[in-house]
Amino acid sequence: MLAAGCVLWRAAADGTDPGDVEICLVHRPKYDDWSHPKGKLKHGEEAYAGALRETLEETGMECAPGAPLPTVRYLVDGRPKEVRYWAAEATGGAFVPNDEVDRLVWLPPAAARARLSQERDRELVTALLAALRG
Repeated sequence: MLAAGCVLWRAAADGTDPGDVEICLVHRPKYDDWSHPKGKLKHGEEAYAGALRETLEETGMECAPGAPLPTVRYLVDGRPKEVRYWAAEATGGAFVPNDEVDRLVWLPPAAARARLSQERDRELVTALLAALRG
């Protein structure tokens, strides 16, 4: 199964340090977990386009995609799943809860790592910060 998503970020709301960022996490009630926005690719859809589509669908946020991040591979019900990720800066939009995602939070990196349900998603926070430092 192929999927794609974004590690969505924005400048920290308090604005005290221009290098501080907040990371967007979504809560999926079906799995009762916190993750980065992602989803299955449509037939014939490029991963990059799917990542942007899924991020918009799940968060309501438009974004400016940046560096590619590590691809994550794991098993779901015994079947392999591959998720390609990109760093993406939120540029506008508004979250509206839906059946797939009922909550959204913006957190500093350390708090985002602590809230994420899967270790593989925590590693993406580290990769995002490295990409932003260039």
